[in-house]
Amino acid sequence: MTYELYYWDGIQGRGEFVRLALEDAGASYVDVTREPGRGTGEMMKLMASTTEAYIPFAPPFLKDGDQIISHVANILCYLGPKLGLAPNDEALRWFSNGLQLTITDFIAEVHDTHHPIATSKYYEDQKQEAKARAAEFVTNRIPKFLGYFERVLAQNPDGNGHAIGNAVTYVDLSLFQVIEGLRYAFPKAMRHDEVRFPNLIRLHALVKSRPNIAAYLASPRRLAFNEDGIFRRYPELDIAP
Repeated sequence: MTYELYYWDGIQGRGEFVRLALEDAGASYVDVTREPGRGTGEMMKLMASTTEAYIPFAPPFLKDGDQIISHVANILCYLGPKLGLAPNDEALRWFSNGLQLTITDFIAEVHDTHHPIATSKYYEDQKQEAKARAAEFVTNRIPKFLGYFERVLAQNPDGNGHAIGNAVTYVDLSLFQVIEGLRYAFPKAMRHDEVRFPNLIRLHALVKSRPNIAAYLASPRRLAFNEDGIFRRYPELDIAP
């Protein structure tokens, strides 16, 4: 059965974490808002439904037949076992979910570097506050989060460069996206920091070389980062800590 992914067109955003899992697994899926004749209107209609029993609050969400699953970590927890991207061990599956939820927390902080006051206001309306928030993020929060994931990789008992177990999981794919996004949004900070996180950088290279991921990155399905997404390159926010 073909999965249906609902997310805003024109940006990678949070939907990209789900796309990477679907692409790596070679799963059949459609990006609904990019489909001719469907588009964002179909997504908005579903969210505004007054008859659908289990409506999502916001994208991304995934339809698998009649099942609707929302929130990135929840979607990946659902898809992981189906796509062969989650450990078989139950305890490790819960640990995987915890790691993905921590990535969710990190991504929220990334977003707040350029919208620290309100998502309803333009970046230009909160530039001074954004500078202060981004300085804190670059100086303290990037090292805090990446340092944690670096230790997770180093302390994996299987010791083979993955976050969990002895094979690639959706968490590895999401960590790849985190490094990609930070390199785009904060290149100066990342050039300074990357030497401290060799395990994460090796994992990034490992994921990037996977055949299905490499093909996806080279395809038009992989949209470029831009200043409408979560990871945004504003030079005034990028400092060397």
